[in-house]
Amino acid sequence: MELLYQNDLIYGRLLKIDQPHLVERYNKALQSFGFPASKLNEFDIDRTGFSPQIAEELKDPAYLDPNGVNRRFIILTPSQADLPVVHTQFSNTSQLMYEFFSSNARAINALTIKDVLYGEIEDSVSVVSDIEDLLSINQVEFRVLSAQNVMAQASELRLLADRLKDEPDAWRDNAMLERMVELAKVTGDIRENSLVPDKVLFRHSAFWTSHFGGVYIFVDDNTTTVIGNPEAPGFRRSRPWQVNYISVKDAEQVFQFLSTTSRIELPRASWIEQSGYLENRGEMIIRHLIQTLEPERDLKNIDRIWLQTWIHANASLINHDGTWPFLNAVKREIGQSGQLNISETDPSRRFLVVRALPKHPDAWLVNQLISDFVPWDFLSRYVFNKPGFYADYQRWSLPYQEHVVDILKTTYLKDKEGLRKRLYGLDQ
Repeated sequence: MELLYQNDLIYGRLLKIDQPHLVERYNKALQSFGFPASKLNEFDIDRTGFSPQIAEELKDPAYLDPNGVNRRFIILTPSQADLPVVHTQFSNTSQLMYEFFSSNARAINALTIKDVLYGEIEDSVSVVSDIEDLLSINQVEFRVLSAQNVMAQASELRLLADRLKDEPDAWRDNAMLERMVELAKVTGDIRENSLVPDKVLFRHSAFWTSHFGGVYIFVDDNTTTVIGNPEAPGFRRSRPWQVNYISVKDAEQVFQFLSTTSRIELPRASWIEQSGYLENRGEMIIRHLIQTLEPERDLKNIDRIWLQTWIHANASLINHDGTWPFLNAVKREIGQSGQLNISETDPSRRFLVVRALPKHPDAWLVNQLISDFVPWDFLSRYVFNKPGFYADYQRWSLPYQEHVVDILKTTYLKDKEGLRKRLYGLDQ
């Protein structure tokens, strides 16, 4: 994984914390969670405050994610809102944190001038034991604390200020006035600064979780759909009257669900031809076949001519796999008729030629699910399914790891927004 770290492909774009007062505040939050203060003078953090260096020091990668639920957070600065989330067991942790930052910007801006915010994203369950526990999570509440108790002192000051306005003789209470002055030294002018987060409840909609080997939960008006391993505890037994269960191994049923709920974009010339989507899939399968046949081959500096030569030399292997010929046949059919009759396509190959409907709220989650059916497309795995990508990466040979890193650096990292827009139609 060191190669990924060196090239900003893991723990990239994190915020360096090296100012003594911020390190001190972080340590206060750590100690509030029951951990010893860090001995590090600098470390990096993500949107939630997770630090890979702190995790290594504590020898606990889940120090902010105990039991994989009720995620903890540490907020040192409003600028964390623009960072990624690099360690989580729920796919929507990043979005929930972003909504919290956005909804409480004034309070966070004011509080972090003087203090550190920390707490938990509290679900309705404390431990996930079966599918029912996941289905019980309808909303989350941010339980927010501050090391210097600024929020509580701001609330106390507001009560005293209200009393001063409402009670005619309150101004004669010298002890109360002195307390207000003490509090104001900590909180500042609460008439100008909001020091209490206003919105702490958020809906927990569609998500993926790493529990039970990976489970997807999609929420529609009349039903909830669970896609996962049938061996997961509670699968098909929890709320069968309300929940639709689909095995993640059943390509036909998964595709049918995504199609009938209008979550995918079927292959049509209108987006296929301009996106280069099928061409990208073709390049990915050829690289995968090279790695499978010759795992130790050095792939540095290979070009299209070399790839074309390899394709001709290994035609029997490529034809036996069938993916490359299938993609070429789809390109021809779309070029001639403008679309593909997906019902005549083998269910196992349908995910090769579709993408999430870009404007659907679940687009990122759907693209992650699609990537599970096309695991050799390391580009889509990296963009939408980093846990899956990192697991794949550790199984590859060193030459292929180096090749993948080089491709990601020269394609995705060079223009993330442009690539997501071109291949997947996503604006963000």
